[in-house]
Amino acid sequence: MYPDVPLPNAIQPLPTPLIDRWFEYPIRVQPHHTDYAGVAWHGSYVAWLEEARVECLRSLGIEFADLVAMGCDLPVVELAVRYHRPLRLGMAAIVRAQMRDMKGVRIHWHYQIQSPAADELYVSAQVTLVAVDREKGRILRQLPPAVKDALTRLTR
Repeated sequence: MYPDVPLPNAIQPLPTPLIDRWFEYPIRVQPHHTDYAGVAWHGSYVAWLEEARVECLRSLGIEFADLVAMGCDLPVVELAVRYHRPLRLGMAAIVRAQMRDMKGVRIHWHYQIQSPAADELYVSAQVTLVAVDREKGRILRQLPPAVKDALTRLTR
């Protein structure tokens, strides 16, 4: 399954369930996110999705470095991105991340990148992750219990 590594202290119970709520992660388009015309490069959006997901997990008490120490990685196996409107240099936006469900070791996330006032949608996306044993490079049969317990609170 996964290596017998002691449970890190960083994984703490979530105080209240996040029912039908989105985790919000603010961004601002910096020069290194754009092409020469000042339009956000398509890959920047994917990086922002990842940042929002990692910060959402951190808000649950799951540090990605602790997952690595436990021998567990969560690579992306599916990615679908729809670009509705471009973001431009200097613009602020909110990345909204929501874990929709877990099926075995497959974890499905949905995203929206929108204006701070929520009146414009720039991107919508779906990402599927799987839990992988870092040492063996194989998909785990089940999530480590502490990770599964924390993530389950997002889908209740």
